[in-house]
Amino acid sequence: MSKQKVVNPSQGPIDVAAIRAAAKKFVDDGAVASGYKGNREEIIQMLNEALATELVCVMRYKRHYFTATGLNNEPIKAEFLEHAQQEADHADRIAERIVQLNGDPDFNPQNLVQRSHAEYDDSGDIKSMIRANLIAERIAIESYRQMIERIGDTDPTTRQMLVEIMAVEEEHADDMGDLLDL
Repeated sequence: MSKQKVVNPSQGPIDVAAIRAAAKKFVDDGAVASGYKGNREEIIQMLNEALATELVCVMRYKRHYFTATGLNNEPIKAEFLEHAQQEADHADRIAERIVQLNGDPDFNPQNLVQRSHAEYDDSGDIKSMIRANLIAERIAIESYRQMIERIGDTDPTTRQMLVEIMAVEEEHADDMGDLLDL
């Protein structure tokens, strides 16, 4: 039995010639295709805020990793370090996407905390550190949820990246919740 190709007759076939012509004409746009529907400036701004949030999270987790004391806290410190590394990966992915959208990732440390949705924390005790990280993860989750909602279907690549990052943030929140219960 052969499979039949289903085509939406109201849309007609894909216009390959037009796609090729647009790709050649707008070659300076890099990864941004001529059919891109997102508001690039708004999405780049949101992504730069997300970048700032991730970088602040890296610094907060690193500080907690290095300053948490006590032999009983070694597994918690390891969790802080793992989360810091994952947040750094998120920052890299976001910065890469900003560049793909022909934007400039904003790594300026002078206003990083002001652009971040999450706050930096310099707690001294382990429970306060865990609580601060849980709050920051919840902030990140809600921020990503709202970004995903605003982007909708206009930029599926950015949307998918944010969905993937948000899933990891949910895991982080779950981890911090579990640690808070210890």
